Amino acid sequence: MPETVSPSPSEQTCWLPRHHKSPRAARRELRDFLLPHPTGKLLLPTGELLVSELVTNAIQHARTPRDRLIFVRFQLSPDATLRIEVHDADSEKPTLRDAPTSAETGRGLLLVHELAHSWGCDPRAGGIGKLVWCHVSPEAAAA
Repeated sequence: MPETVSPSPSEQTCWLPRHHKSPRAARRELRDFLLPHPTGKLLLPTGELLVSELVTNAIQHARTPRDRLIFVRFQLSPDATLRIEVHDADSEKPTLRDAPTSAETGRGLLLVHELAHSWGCDPRAGGIGKLVWCHVSPEAAAA
């Protein structure tokens, strides 16, 4: 399903369709990327949750044609901080909001806000769409 590219041992990218199975594919890609690294097992649980949330948001909320792909990038810095980026073709930035306690959805970005060391949203190069990113540090993942 995903098309994976590994430009270096510290970076991996893939393209995913806007499909309900893509969060699972993103988790699998992250697992394959992290497990060869010494700190990979420590980063994996939080990283899997956050990449799932970001990809799910891109699928559910990006106002783009169904045939548009989602680009995902993983980078591992020398200090073992994991950067996750999810790119989509919608330029509207996500907003952090409170979900009613009775709501079954609407807490994904809150999870990203609470569990990531840092996160944000930037316009994509070329002006089409955005990328939502988060950083997972080994210290935050261990907490």
